[in-house]
Amino acid sequence: MVNLSSAPHKLTWTEALSLYSKRPVLIMLALGFFAGLPYLLVFSTLTAWLRDEGISRSAIGFISWVGITYSIKVFWAPIVDNLPLPILTHLLGKRRSWLLIAQVGIVVGILLIATVSPVDHMALIALCALLIAFSSATQDIVIDAYRIETAVIEFQGAMAATYSFGYRLALLVSGAGSLFIADTLHWPGAYLSMAGLMGTGIIFTLCIQEPGTHQANGNQVELFTVKWFYCAVVAPFVDFFQRNGRFALLILAFIGLFRLSDITMGVMANPFYLDLGFTKTQIASISKIYGFAMTIAGGFIAGICVAKLGVYRPLIAGAILVAVTNLLYAQLAQLGAVPEFLIVTISADNLSGGFSNAAFIAYLSGLTNRAYTATQYALFSSFMTLPGKFQSGFSGVIVDNFGYWNFFIYAAIMGIPAILLAIIIWKHQKKQGG
Repeated sequence: MVNLSSAPHKLTWTEALSLYSKRPVLIMLALGFFAGLPYLLVFSTLTAWLRDEGISRSAIGFISWVGITYSIKVFWAPIVDNLPLPILTHLLGKRRSWLLIAQVGIVVGILLIATVSPVDHMALIALCALLIAFSSATQDIVIDAYRIETAVIEFQGAMAATYSFGYRLALLVSGAGSLFIADTLHWPGAYLSMAGLMGTGIIFTLCIQEPGTHQANGNQVELFTVKWFYCAVVAPFVDFFQRNGRFALLILAFIGLFRLSDITMGVMANPFYLDLGFTKTQIASISKIYGFAMTIAGGFIAGICVAKLGVYRPLIAGAILVAVTNLLYAQLAQLGAVPEFLIVTISADNLSGGFSNAAFIAYLSGLTNRAYTATQYALFSSFMTLPGKFQSGFSGVIVDNFGYWNFFIYAAIMGIPAILLAIIIWKHQKKQGG
């Protein structure tokens, strides 16, 4: 564990900047990349492949349910956190052994999916995607623990920043990169390329060191006992409700609904572009590369706004922007394949998405009790995506029955509850004197 008992000394600007050259910080850049690489391979990249092969939008929507795995990883996180693996833990240490197992699972899943025809073996595609998603979610659990345990507190901010950059860089590679390769070669070739990149993660895991502060302790003995279950699962919930009372239910509803609009439309984005007539290269260039820059810009703007205005007003603004930008997609559905308007739509959507996500993360961070930081944040982050990912499974059915225009209007309406709840929570906080 990171020692938080003593305050770190205040760093100069030069010392703070030099942190980005430190080994633990650079390691997190690489681990962030390997964490982000599998994500789109079971989401937007996979939906583009399936739609390119003529798979129905309804089937594409339902297969997106494999993403629920990321939302429920909190259920097996205590096992990954406490259970040593036979032989491997002795050879590599607990964190690296679990990391190795997770990465092998990801590579195997990607290789298998590259050899299967979606037209002939859709069920097998779904199973491969589930293996990738489960292994990727497990990798996320391990990397979070590795980051916390591997360095002193002064490094944590820089490590989080490099992890985030590496993650988004991987999204660019597995999103735009896969589309470029598929447009030039074929989809199996794109997935084989991603498997090769992920394979370097296995080599990297074998080269890095186990966190020096991580030692075997009594947690292994108490695994699956009543005391372990209370401390790992029950206590964080009890603390949250004790601090917030009945209003905690409204907060949880807000967390679950905030990203409902965003996630609902996200599954159909790539099939929508392809159905309009955009090429995979156009999608990669505009939606992925240009969109990546706009997302970063949105997050940067949100950081300034939160620092200047507090978290609640940016949170409300973010909820409104996410809902409203879905109306631009509805307009694009009417216009057809107009690259200029796609740029406008992507600009607004990614800017608002980056803004709202940054504000939301700041809000969630403020909700946690430092005694249960990791567990409570894992619970919040899991709960914030679960309703949206469940709802997104029906997105293809809605498109097939009512068309894209109605679907995007529906996605915009799904954002209204989050706007109203954000306003209520803000007013409640003002009454509490916060």
